[in-house]
Parts: sequence; C-alpha cells; structure tokens
Amino acid sequence: MYLPKHFAVGDREALLRLMRARPLATLTLNGPDGLIADHIPLLAREEGGVLRLCGHVARANPLWRLLEGGADALAVFHGGDAYVTPSWYPAKAEHGKVVPTWNYAVAHAYGRLRAVEDAAWLRGLLDELTRTHEAGFETPWKVADAPADYIGKLLGAIVGIELEVARLEGKFKLSQNQPEASRDSVRRGLAARGSALADWMAERR
Repeated sequence: MYLPKHFAVGDREALLRLMRARPLATLTLNGPDGLIADHIPLLAREEGGVLRLCGHVARANPLWRLLEGGADALAVFHGGDAYVTPSWYPAKAEHGKVVPTWNYAVAHAYGRLRAVEDAAWLRGLLDELTRTHEAGFETPWKVADAPADYIGKLLGAIVGIELEVARLEGKFKLSQNQPEASRDSVRRGLAARGSALADWMAERR
C-alpha cells in the first residue's frame, strides 16, 4: 500500500477500533490459479501480545483447503470512504486551484492463515461472534437459542479460519495534507452527508 507519512497510522488501538467497528474484511491470498479474495467478518482477538483474526467459511468454499500448513494472507478492513468536493475548500473561492479527492480509512493485517476444524474452537468462536454483534440489540440472540441438533448440523458445514498477524498497518487519508480551514470545512461537509469519516477526522485533529 502506498503510504505517505502524513496518512500513515501507527496507533495500534486506533486500528483495532476500526477493525472491530467494521469487521467485514477482504481476505486475499495466492491460490493455484492466481489471487483469491473473499469477504469475511473477522473477530480480532489479542492474547499475550499476539493478534489473531478469527472467522469461518462454508465447508464448500475451496479457500480453507488451500491452508494446509498455513498460507500468507492479507486482510483489509475498510473503515469508510467518501468523495471530497473542491467546493468544500475555502481556496476554491480564493484562487480556484483545487481538485476533488477521496478520503478513506483502512487497516491492513498481514500474516499466516490457517484452517481450524476443531469443533470446540469453532463453537466458542460462534458464541463470541454472536455476543459481539448482538450486543447492541434489545433482546440479543444467542447460539443456544436455536435447537442443538440444528446448530450441530450447521457446525459441520463450516470451517474456522485464523490469521496470526505479523504486521499491521493503517492509512487514514483524512485531508491531513490540507490547511486547517480546509480540513474543518471537509469535516463539516462529510458530517452533513452523514459520513462516519467526519468522526474519524474530529478524533484525529
């Protein structure tokens, strides 16, 4: 990823917040016929300073069969993006030397990806995923709410995956290369359009 210094994010906690807020990752690796990309919600787990991204795929998905012995992979988390109009820049009225751009926030996690067929591991992951994503609901659904035989059947139809992260990098392109007045104007413009990037810009002023 092209990473100019003013857009680079080394703040691990900020990247973890992005990954947990927007867990649907684009997972890529090399397959026998070239690059493979899948879109999979991944749960970020930290244990003893090691970051692992855990999820599951359908057993019918050929991805997991490529992971015998592990495979190098990249998970990209997209924290939102938005078009930035030159009309938001005060400089448009002053001299007109402005052009459009695109703001966005992403996190890239590189590491070794493995398949996990352990039933207890997989059930524990499903319970944790469910607790995490149901937490905001008035009456959270639990895996145990479904019939045990039904869950058992579905467990047999999926395979766990786990990416042990060796390198984590982020890029928050949030108008940091613009004067403060332009950044404030862009933030207000994005907020008026309901873009979550306005919150990222306010946090990283």
